[in-house]
Amino acid sequence: MPRFAANLTMLFTDLPFLDRFAAARAAGFDAVEFLFPYAFPKAAVQAALTEHNLRLVLHNLPAGNWEAGERGIACDPARTGEFRDGVGRAIDYATALGCPALNCLAGIVAPEHHAIARDTLIENLTFAATALQQAGLTLLLEPVNTRDIPGFFVNRTDQALAIIDAVASPNLKLQYDIYHAQAMEGDLSRTIETQFPRIGHIQLADNPGRHEPGTGEINYAHLFHLIDDLGYQGWIGCEYKPATTTTAGLGWLNHYRTESVL
Repeated sequence: MPRFAANLTMLFTDLPFLDRFAAARAAGFDAVEFLFPYAFPKAAVQAALTEHNLRLVLHNLPAGNWEAGERGIACDPARTGEFRDGVGRAIDYATALGCPALNCLAGIVAPEHHAIARDTLIENLTFAATALQQAGLTLLLEPVNTRDIPGFFVNRTDQALAIIDAVASPNLKLQYDIYHAQAMEGDLSRTIETQFPRIGHIQLADNPGRHEPGTGEINYAHLFHLIDDLGYQGWIGCEYKPATTTTAGLGWLNHYRTESVL
């Protein structure tokens, strides 16, 4: 079975952030990811990773004022300088924390601004891909569904791949979130199989509800076997909202862990 990383932004949220590392280890996770580390000193996050013998596999570039509803600034031509400063800050954190990949959230864009937004995004991704490559890190671009975030600019796999093609950097990969893809387009197995070489990271949640696998319509048993058969060597981020509590909802993971050793 694939390897699973606990997303500490979504899981164990009854605990303060820096206490979630211990909870992830206690639940049997070997790796974690989260949206942003920037509210905490690098040393504090690194200490939590080291103390609990956890690997950090992903976090995001700075994405603007999250609390105010911003979901990325990479499409905004008025904030290119801020975006580039954020790339530097993200590299600083990722290097200190041993994180191999950074995800870019494109942002929310009104339809009448799509053309300039695409040009700006390509320019910013080109800058970021080059900077991350020099630092030995991978850049990811994630499509996000427009039901959860209305107006999110990059919202389908084919659109993201076209932008990746326009950037033309071997250091830019697709972040494939199964939940977002199911909400926008379906056809999960075929997309994963045909685009597998271009996928740099995978995340999961079931649909509808964005809860743990087994609570919705997605056939995760099939997808996990497919991902294994394709030879995926990365991690799958568990970026879901527990239907009750994180610990109570981990039966799905224990099932697949048991299956993997049979």
